[in-house]
Amino acid sequence: MAAATLIDGRAIAAQIRREAAGRVAGLKVRGVTPGLAFVRVGEDPASKVYVGRKEAACAELGIFSETRVLPEATRQEDLLALIAALNSDSRLHGILVQAPLPKHIREPIIYSAVAPAKDVDGFHPVNVGKLALGDPTGFRPCTPAGIEELLARSEVNTAGAEVVILGRGNIVGKPMAAMLCQKTARANATVTICHSATRDIPSHCRRADILIAAMGVAEFVKADMVKPGAVVIDVGVNRVNGRLVGDVDFAAVQKIAGKITPNPGGVGPMTIAMLMQNTVRAAELYHA
Repeated sequence: MAAATLIDGRAIAAQIRREAAGRVAGLKVRGVTPGLAFVRVGEDPASKVYVGRKEAACAELGIFSETRVLPEATRQEDLLALIAALNSDSRLHGILVQAPLPKHIREPIIYSAVAPAKDVDGFHPVNVGKLALGDPTGFRPCTPAGIEELLARSEVNTAGAEVVILGRGNIVGKPMAAMLCQKTARANATVTICHSATRDIPSHCRRADILIAAMGVAEFVKADMVKPGAVVIDVGVNRVNGRLVGDVDFAAVQKIAGKITPNPGGVGPMTIAMLMQNTVRAAELYHA
């Protein structure tokens, strides 16, 4: 059997960013510059890298951005006060609070404080509810939205497909399931979520036409867990002996799968591209 076709996240993300850049240009003709605020609390090295990449994407597309960095010891009420100020800043159409936050700050309270119309991360309960209800007016979380684009633009037919998602997190697993079970052209799948209490995960995986690994366990998915010809999406980011690996044993699974995302170069670039798309859409809606 031939090796799986690579789903090139970098190429698809570049296509989406070009589309977003065109929309930014259209807004600027009307005197509107989309604006995005980043909020980072503490000096987590990974967070600094992620925010830096998002700042660079904004600069590339012509989106105004500003980053507010607060000390690790910042009180929750002070962070909430900052978010309230950003909510009322008319220059800003989107607000992203970079995770993780320090342990003394409750993330759900912070995400709920961001105005739903500026919640370009898709974490506010209003946007979560709209996603669950199939209401397209909300903002969708960037990583699962990016995966949906990867599938659609790689001509993967999801209608009636057996989709197995490894991981039930609020950032990827749950919203991904909510998206793919909707009665829409890009979804209409039969979705199973596997988690730490699931019995016999390999048997579920072997049923999957589309397998999405988002559990945060390095190289968990082995070749004997994948149906020949299946589409495999690797969301995981794990550091092992100084190198980054995904949740999929890529070298082995590539020989079995029909299509597969590389890691890096698969899902990661899509997350930033979808954040840019959400920000542009927020500006368009604000100035409609």
